[in-house]
Amino acid sequence: MGRFSRTLERLSSENIEAGELKSDAAKAGCQLIVSQEDRSFVTIHGVLRSVTLRPVDQVTALEAELYDGSDSVTLIWLGRRRIEGVAAGRQLKAHGRIGMRAGDRVIYNPRYELEA
Repeated sequence: MGRFSRTLERLSSENIEAGELKSDAAKAGCQLIVSQEDRSFVTIHGVLRSVTLRPVDQVTALEAELYDGSDSVTLIWLGRRRIEGVAAGRQLKAHGRIGMRAGDRVIYNPRYELEA
């Protein structure tokens, strides 16, 4: 298979995944991340793409990138090194006030519900 064919296959599978995630968000009764206004209280649903531990302003923080097929938001739990069940590939619903940090959407210390 050539490079062009592999690229088309990868893009096609990403579009299917994005469509499924958008559908899952709607089924969960959530709005898409891309439609959320800055500083509004939101309930969003998606899949965790990555989970990392890093310091934020001298405080340890657990960061997770949540993607819903339309956009992504970084969930940040300050003072946490680990949260049981929060791992890349898991689906969850998050509640909190959305904001911006260095041009990226973030929610600090969100409430969350893990999906099966």
